[in-house]
Amino acid sequence: MRPNLDWYAKRRVGDGVTLIWETALKPFFRCNIWHIRGRERDLLIDTGMGIRPLAPIIATITERPVLAIASHAHIDHIGGHHEFPERAVHGAEAATLDAPDRHNTIAEPYLTDDMFVEKAPADFLAASYCVKAAPATRLLGEGEVIDLGDRSFEVLHLPGHSPGSIALWEKATGILFAGDTVYDGPLIDDFYHSRITDYLASMERLRDLPVRVVHAGHFASFDRGRLVALIDAYIAEKESLGKS
Repeated sequence: MRPNLDWYAKRRVGDGVTLIWETALKPFFRCNIWHIRGRERDLLIDTGMGIRPLAPIIATITERPVLAIASHAHIDHIGGHHEFPERAVHGAEAATLDAPDRHNTIAEPYLTDDMFVEKAPADFLAASYCVKAAPATRLLGEGEVIDLGDRSFEVLHLPGHSPGSIALWEKATGILFAGDTVYDGPLIDDFYHSRITDYLASMERLRDLPVRVVHAGHFASFDRGRLVALIDAYIAEKESLGKS
């Protein structure tokens, strides 16, 4: 069994942002956990699968209060939320943080013992695993601003992947934390609560954003050119299938 601090890796990516990830998970299941440093408080966007405690690794990065934000309430993004006293999510998915189960977090049927790079930990069983309840202390809505003292992020409500999917937009730097709305990999729009029409509208909205860099929920970060290419490819695919 890996110790807690060995379960995670971390890397500074610039602009006061640190990427944290669970090294034992295959890339598709490996959520990008983003820590953003502020003058008065810090942000933590998504908290991974929760198989091992996350708070100890965050304590090696910051001594400031941390607001843990869920870009959406799927199991690979909210596993460590219960470890942090301040927790935020869009109101459309607050009920999932209140009472997570294997259906509303999409653990069933997507989690498998094959999602690990190595053999699954001896104390983990995909067929029964579920994250702990972590009721939100703050509900987020479209246009709300999250102030860190020296930098601020606007909440963009971007439904489609899930009803309460959000992104955080820092206009001053051109940084977008996109969650799972868009990332450089196969986008998923067939969950029980996904809506393709909403997804298309969210993509159209992002296309016009003057982004410098996108830090997404999975895989590598990318620039505006790649963002537009990913959006255009998704829209073209849905139009070709008559789903627009």
